[in-house]
Amino acid sequence: MDNMELIMTRKSVRTFDGRPLTNEDREKLRMFIATIKNPYDIPVDFVLLDAKQHGLSSPGIQGEHLYIAGKVPKVEHCEEAFGFSFEQMVLYAWSLGIGTTWIGGTMKRELFEAAAELKENELMPIVSPLGYPAKEKSEVDMKLRTNVHGDERLSASELFFENDFSTPMQGSDKKLEAVRWTPTAANMQPCRVVKAGNKYHLYEKHMKGYKPGAPWDVQKIDLGIALCHLMRVTGGEFELSDPEIPCDSDTEYIATVAV
Repeated sequence: MDNMELIMTRKSVRTFDGRPLTNEDREKLRMFIATIKNPYDIPVDFVLLDAKQHGLSSPGIQGEHLYIAGKVPKVEHCEEAFGFSFEQMVLYAWSLGIGTTWIGGTMKRELFEAAAELKENELMPIVSPLGYPAKEKSEVDMKLRTNVHGDERLSASELFFENDFSTPMQGSDKKLEAVRWTPTAANMQPCRVVKAGNKYHLYEKHMKGYKPGAPWDVQKIDLGIALCHLMRVTGGEFELSDPEIPCDSDTEYIATVAV
């Protein structure tokens, strides 16, 4: 599958068929995660965790044997770097037929942090189960997806703009569909994009209940995922230079992709 197909076909998987990953797939994944980088040059360390060995589970997840955790140092832009890197893993796993789902709150965090040997200067915002999707979803799985409207997204005109925030984008930009379908916490869709010339400027729209605060801004992780998608489908170059486009106080510049 190409980048667009990977992005558009990948869905959160919470119901697995109970098979452990094959040795071949596990080794492929292990080798890939060792190579993952992000445009912020902030290292994200991935750890594979045996669910039974460490007593790990998460409500709504069924049939999993393995989890993967990501750890990142507590530095500026660590959330965006984490989201970018974790999504690289997610998309590669999907290319192997391995399902994932982003878990940030519905877990016994202290157990996962202990199993991942989290250090004081590190954050572990997200974990995911790894496994092969079951043919049928559990009732809990279907209910969770329905509750967050997981198969719905805001319209392009609500998310994307031309030159400034007063001009909603007219027509379609196929590459921005990869941004529109970014998975986000509670499907809040905080990413906004202003296209000006050959540059896509990404902004975070702070949503009620998701204001920045300790220990991390989950929506900046969402923006890291969106950045990953946009760079993969455009082949564009990363920039960190605020174009100072006028915006409201709830909107924050994140990064730019030049194509």
